Amino acid sequence: MTEQLVEEKPEPQAEPAAPAPALAVPGRGRRVLWAVARWTAAVVVCGGVGAGTAIGITALDRTDVPGLATESDGRWEYPQLKLPALPADRPRPFTEANDGEIHYADVRQLLLPAPAGATVDPKLDGGWVTEDRYLSGYGKEDRTRVKEALRDTALRHITARGWTTPDGTTTRVHLLRFASVAFADQFRTDALKAGEVDEALPAGVAEGAIMEGAAGDVRVPDVSVYAYQEKKPYGPEQTRWAYVHAGDTLALITQTRKGEALTVPFQQTVALQAQLLG
Repeated sequence: MTEQLVEEKPEPQAEPAAPAPALAVPGRGRRVLWAVARWTAAVVVCGGVGAGTAIGITALDRTDVPGLATESDGRWEYPQLKLPALPADRPRPFTEANDGEIHYADVRQLLLPAPAGATVDPKLDGGWVTEDRYLSGYGKEDRTRVKEALRDTALRHITARGWTTPDGTTTRVHLLRFASVAFADQFRTDALKAGEVDEALPAGVAEGAIMEGAAGDVRVPDVSVYAYQEKKPYGPEQTRWAYVHAGDTLALITQTRKGEALTVPFQQTVALQAQLLG
């Protein structure tokens, strides 16, 4: 079963916008999303920027997103995804009319929704969150450095959503929107040091490793993803996390589960969030 990613079109202010049946991307040909039977949610592909791991969705059309659960592969059932309407005369990022790769839509509407059956964290319900709330997701030894970097990179907003699924996985998704793509990239490389020895690690994680070896044929054009997992030996639970860099916006996705974090829903969640930002 496949999901439809549709785009809301702005209407006159007197009436709400009606979602278009398919996502139209200016300046790009229509593309058909590969959703073959062997599709394994959203799979990590080596070869991202620096030491990162690229992952995404091969979308020729951006209308069908393989996000619904199946009985065999462990995917979660997400609601239908749609892109929010844009302000008048504002283009989507990664189009010829948007050289700055700016997300003009309300970034809160670009957050991935919780899947079916999940319990949403009331403190991370899709609204704005403070810097301190975001920083609490890092180990204490990294928070000062990350906080200083946020102040130096023209951060505009942080929004977040969190949930826990019946399988015991706790998911947190933060979206950080900066004043420009350059500031977003600076924060990722200088503060987070993603993929480096001294990278900022999630709270409770002593050492991380780049996720490799999960081959796949899915990508999101113009979006870079860096995926990691907590290195063994770890405690009673394992954490996996990923950064999604899309123009002026950076997403941090973390999943923690007792015993071992599950690969398929992690890859699926990261890929769907990347699709919303791409």
